[in-house]
Amino acid sequence: MIYLLTTLLVSIVYLGAKIKMKKEELVHLHLLLAQLKKYCEVEGVNCDFARYNELGITPFQVHRSKDDHKQAVFILGTELVSLAARSNFPVGK
Repeated sequence: MIYLLTTLLVSIVYLGAKIKMKKEELVHLHLLLAQLKKYCEVEGVNCDFARYNELGITPFQVHRSKDDHKQAVFILGTELVSLAARSNFPVGK
């Protein structure tokens, strides 16, 4: 399940890079990825979110720039994809 969700969200991230995504849409995507991150942490999935945490930006900081949220989305998306690839999560489970 995590693999499927991560793949879907990251596809949206990269699609968003190709088209002009509004700040509000980017913040919503940031929130979805942050919720997936929290799920991984609660479930005890071994993943290193250090690069994302170092940014010091959360989806709730809507006053931050669009570029800040874009960077957070790309870093968090990359870390989640790395987790899915390392863990070989089966699709649909």
